[in-house]
Amino acid sequence: MGHAGMAAAAVRYLRAEGRPVEPLPRPELRCVREDERAPVDAGEFRRVLGSFASGVTVVTAPAADPDGADADGAPAGFACQSFSSLSLDPPLVVFMVGRTSTTWPRIARAGVFCVNVLGAGQQDLCRAFAAGGTDKFAGVDHAPAPVSGAPRLAGALAWIDCTIHAVHTGGDHLIVVGRVNALGTDGGADEPPLLFHRGRFR
Repeated sequence: MGHAGMAAAAVRYLRAEGRPVEPLPRPELRCVREDERAPVDAGEFRRVLGSFASGVTVVTAPAADPDGADADGAPAGFACQSFSSLSLDPPLVVFMVGRTSTTWPRIARAGVFCVNVLGAGQQDLCRAFAAGGTDKFAGVDHAPAPVSGAPRLAGALAWIDCTIHAVHTGGDHLIVVGRVNALGTDGGADEPPLLFHRGRFR
């Protein structure tokens, strides 16, 4: 059960018990000033955060309109480990992408994307989509996702077809929220997911 489901179940339980469910006051929010940056070493940040194992996905978008000024006729895609479910109602997911990504502008122009959840045997596929300056889709079997038309990669454990719902800034990354239009699993129910932990695939 996800966080949203657990919270809803807790509220239902408390109400059934006749206990009042009062919302807590919202904390004061303010921007962090430049001079308030924590003195954390970048290498240490990566080392410690590397203790958290994450799943690995490939985020794809359909090819640009062939009549577009900068269209190259190829779909877009990049390997992404910063992906998560966000909300059940409405159904939202989120991924983070570096501000310097050359793939993100193409996804943004498309306005839609598909998240492909990789299985443990798809390390080479992940490496191909993590590389720059190459045809990432060369030799990769894929079919269009049902709503967006973004590439749904063959062999992925699951796929989530989305429309871009919102984009927020987050330091040197962008936080992209997607509204889920369709999703599913493609076999491989017994195959474990591809994980990334301490700088290595697991």
